[in-house]
Amino acid sequence: MDTTSAPMTSPAPLKVAVILGSNREGRFGPVIADWFLGRAARYDGIETELIDVVTARLPDALSFSPGPEEAARIAAVSARLAAADAFVVLTPEYNHSFPASLKNLIDWHRAEWQAKPVAFVSYGGRSGGLRAVEQLRQVFAEMHTVSVRDTVSFHNAGALFDDEGNHRDPADVDAAAKALLDQLAWWGNALRDARNRHPYSA
Repeated sequence: MDTTSAPMTSPAPLKVAVILGSNREGRFGPVIADWFLGRAARYDGIETELIDVVTARLPDALSFSPGPEEAARIAAVSARLAAADAFVVLTPEYNHSFPASLKNLIDWHRAEWQAKPVAFVSYGGRSGGLRAVEQLRQVFAEMHTVSVRDTVSFHNAGALFDDEGNHRDPADVDAAAKALLDQLAWWGNALRDARNRHPYSA
């Protein structure tokens, strides 16, 4: 009897779309995005791609008849979201909620979100953006996603980073980022396997 085992193959890297949700002038979001992408680059088994609402330039979701150029921009973002196995949403908190630009990006898509995990990195003043995250969990539940439990949040974010974008006290926040990525990777791989076996139908 042939007892030779087939070589083990490593799973394909998990494709994670990192969504930068603020489009305000002077926004702090790019600092947070650079920090998070740096931490994600150290994590084995995932590949990240940044989707910025500013460069996506999506039309208002209330416009049901976008022109050709707008339709092309929507399609480009749709393809990037569809290719992702998981999402990380970077959000500030505006008036106890999340930015309209982020809601607009969410609302232009539906199937692209389904049966995939989403994690949150938030920033703001005293609340660290956590009230925005709690509302986003409800929105993404409607999109048939699974939101991971742990969140990375930055309270009074502007004071936490130096002029080069480095966190002034990285130990705890790096550990929080790893916990978030651990959970995202578990759900991302499990749900990718499930979708491959049984296509999700909402």
